[in-house]
Amino acid sequence: MANEITIRITGEAGQGTQTIGDALASVFFSAGYHVFSCQDFMSRIRGGNNFFQIRVSTHPVNSPRHKPDIIVCLDGPSAGIHKADLAADGILVVDRAKSGLEQLDGFMYDLPFNEIALRVARDAMYSNSIACGFIAGIAGVDFSAVTRALQGIFSRKSKEVIDNNINSARAGFELGLENPQREVFLLPRADNRSASGEAARLLDGSTAIALGAIKAGCKFYTAYPMSPSTNIMNIIAGRAKDEHIVVEQAEDEIAAINMAIGASFAGVRAMTSTSGGGFCLMTEGISLSGMTETPVVVVDAQRPGPATGFPTRTEQSDLDFVISAGHGEFSRVVYAPGSAEQAYYLTIRAFDIADKYQIPVVILTDQYLQDSTTDFSGFKPYGDAPGYSPVSKEEIPGGIPYKRYALTDSGISPRAIPSRIRDVVYVDSDEHTEEGHIAEDAAIRKQMVHKRLYKKMRGLL
Repeated sequence: MANEITIRITGEAGQGTQTIGDALASVFFSAGYHVFSCQDFMSRIRGGNNFFQIRVSTHPVNSPRHKPDIIVCLDGPSAGIHKADLAADGILVVDRAKSGLEQLDGFMYDLPFNEIALRVARDAMYSNSIACGFIAGIAGVDFSAVTRALQGIFSRKSKEVIDNNINSARAGFELGLENPQREVFLLPRADNRSASGEAARLLDGSTAIALGAIKAGCKFYTAYPMSPSTNIMNIIAGRAKDEHIVVEQAEDEIAAINMAIGASFAGVRAMTSTSGGGFCLMTEGISLSGMTETPVVVVDAQRPGPATGFPTRTEQSDLDFVISAGHGEFSRVVYAPGSAEQAYYLTIRAFDIADKYQIPVVILTDQYLQDSTTDFSGFKPYGDAPGYSPVSKEEIPGGIPYKRYALTDSGISPRAIPSRIRDVVYVDSDEHTEEGHIAEDAAIRKQMVHKRLYKKMRGLL
């Protein structure tokens, strides 16, 4: 009996590999197992070859395995593409009739998805639910977990659609129970509850960043959709009404960064997100944030470049770019979380640091972190998170006349919000005096560069 198995579901775009993947992750999680899922997909709506991979274990797992034990092929080409990745004792599940294979190798198992789907639900689209049930059956998961998962995944569908999915999964489940190699993949009973008795939850990087932003008090979020960052905006938009957040889909990335800076100047915590190509367009805005000393948080969800590159694949190649992005020299902070849980805490930290030092803060992530899902035992209070401590805001000044860019030992000037003090707030993107008026004096320039770069960096380090 194995302590863990890895399953890969593969097919062309439009066949529901992500739907069945999400359903299976939910099935195994609700059955008490630890899971880690990731996906690989091409930049197209139909065709190509995508896969969703789930690692299921009786102990916590935080990364994928390269050799799946079970590969489910929803189309013909997938068998040839993925069979070399199969583990030594693994099986390749195919629909022989649909795939056009004349004969099956010893490691292949024929599962007639189309025929069963047409017989049970009168529609071949239910093939992925048959695969879901089959895997649950071969792994020894109770069918009630499958029912719960499918009801959750298809909760917005009609009762007929939900019933068809459950009935299709039941047909696959029974075939899984009858599989002659079942003993190889059968999992022992498990319980993924934490030591405190609290149930774990599933978390992906996009959700972690979105929840971190909400927890940090973000009240304005703007972005131009660009994979793999788009889902952060979708998640925040879904909670915007309850959390009183303004979410704006900008016309482009230049507008997005400038909107976020404007919202921050007006007194709310603001955030934007993009990928490398979009961040290129934001660099002048990053410099504007540095010069005006307006806090802003930016997510760069990296993808392979240059130019459009691989729009839906993962790569970590923007670090050199973001640490020096923007013309001129000024302080900024770049965070690169290594897990969804870190992404949550570092997003909160990003807002606190941006506010305290009045600088742009960039969160580096990528498609792998954004779209990978794992279980964890719940968020700790922010102050109790290892390595982090609360950051206090600078006090709003009460004196007049007000100097927005007052020279201080820390380099941090008292930041007033327009309309909240009796005096005028002058802010300028040109070099400026302490009051905020345009200046072309070399001595003032030297003081301001020293303030924005060296004094703030001393505190950050």
